[in-house]
Order: sequence, then structure tokens, then C-alpha cells
Amino acid sequence: MNPIISVKQLVKNYGAFEAVKGISFDVQEGEIFGLLGPNGAGKSTTLEIIETLRTKTSGTIVVDGIDLDKSPNEIKKIIGVQLQSSGYYPGLNLVQLIQLFCGLYNRDQDPMELLELVNLRDKAKAKVKELSGGQRQRFSVATTLINEPRIIFLDEPTTGLDPQARRSLWELIRRIRERGTTVIITTHYMDEAEYLCDRVAIIDSGRIIALDSPDKLIDQLVASGFERPKEMKQANLEDVFIQLTGHSLREA
Repeated sequence: MNPIISVKQLVKNYGAFEAVKGISFDVQEGEIFGLLGPNGAGKSTTLEIIETLRTKTSGTIVVDGIDLDKSPNEIKKIIGVQLQSSGYYPGLNLVQLIQLFCGLYNRDQDPMELLELVNLRDKAKAKVKELSGGQRQRFSVATTLINEPRIIFLDEPTTGLDPQARRSLWELIRRIRERGTTVIITTHYMDEAEYLCDRVAIIDSGRIIALDSPDKLIDQLVASGFERPKEMKQANLEDVFIQLTGHSLREA
């Protein structure tokens, strides 16, 4: 099975500082792949290099058969990159923003269909600044889909969201994968990675220190003799919160 992304011996230096130290990994088509690591580990730098937003020092990257060194503009055509809310024109509503991006990508998309996908149809005439945190993140994900990409990149998409909004976004990401889109995600939330990701690469100090499915990594840890100091229950406090406040999405 040919990977849709192949990274070989990627290095990124800032002067004498090595931010990424010769990492290699493949991403298979149609999977949700997670890059995990503490702040400064090199995961966002790695993502930005693959997205063609940052130059690399050395190494090779091939995205859907396209060599980054030879055809970076071709890679841009087949990927979607999550924008922060500060990247939108404040005077335009959601439909107008989607129409603007469609023009930039030379794509003919129905804004209402895209808003329906991310459960924002009723906010079509609202401006981004009028949305709740969860709504903004869902709209941000919607913008990654405008050019019908083969791959989307989501950098910590649920940071700052309440439990209901987080789980709503998780389900949206799964639906996008079901459409055939490959998803690359960074997150600091291990429960998020465990729920969403088919495989994860754990990066620390610019190196990959583990790469496998969440289940296999957990099994390896347990097999090493690790035991939790506290017995796990069948549910956690977040489950209690969701159960008491309702499973359906609640907006501010």
C-alpha cells in the first residue's frame, strides 16, 4: 500500500538549533494520523514543512506522488490547511467567506451544503466574530474542504473548547475521513488522539520516539509492567458532564 505522505530524514535547523532531527514516517491514504508531543517538540514545524509553509533544511517529502522540492505548488492544490479565526475578513458573513475562498481556489462549491456538513447552516449570515468557539472551529474545518483536498491538516483544532464542542468536532473529523479524506492532526489531548487516530507519532526534542496505533502503544506500555496508581472506571468525569448536559450539540 503506497503512502499518501512519505517523509524521509526530515531536518529543520534554525541556526545552530535543530528543531527537527532527521525524522521519517509515512501516512496511509484515508487514515487519521496524529502528531503528538510537548510544546517545542517539532510537530508544528513538521506540519508546516509538509504544508509548504516553511522551508526544510534537508530530507525528502512526497505528497500523493508529488515531490515537495520539485512541485510545491502542485501539493498546495491537493491539501487543506486549517486557518485561525484571525485569518478571515471580519466584515464578511460565512456564505460570503466561502464564496471568496471558492473564487481563490477556482472551485464551484455550494456554501450551504458545506455549512450543513459542519452543522452551521443556521449561521450562514453570521460573521466569524459572532460565532461561539466551537462554531468557529467547525467553520475553520469547513474552509479546509473548499478545494476538495485529498489531505487536510488540523493543528490543535479543539484547544479551548468545552466537552460538548470537542466531541462534536471529533464526530465531524470522523465524517470527513469517511468521505475519503486523509486527516493529519496535532493535539495535546491524549483522549482525543486515542479516540480519533488510527496511528500516532510521538515526537520529543525533534525526534520520533514512538509510532503505532494508540491501542498497540498502550498494550506495549502495559506489557512493560506499567500499572495505573488508580483503578480505571468505566466512565470519566467528561462522560458524566456530557450525559447530564445533553448529547446533542448546544450552542452559546
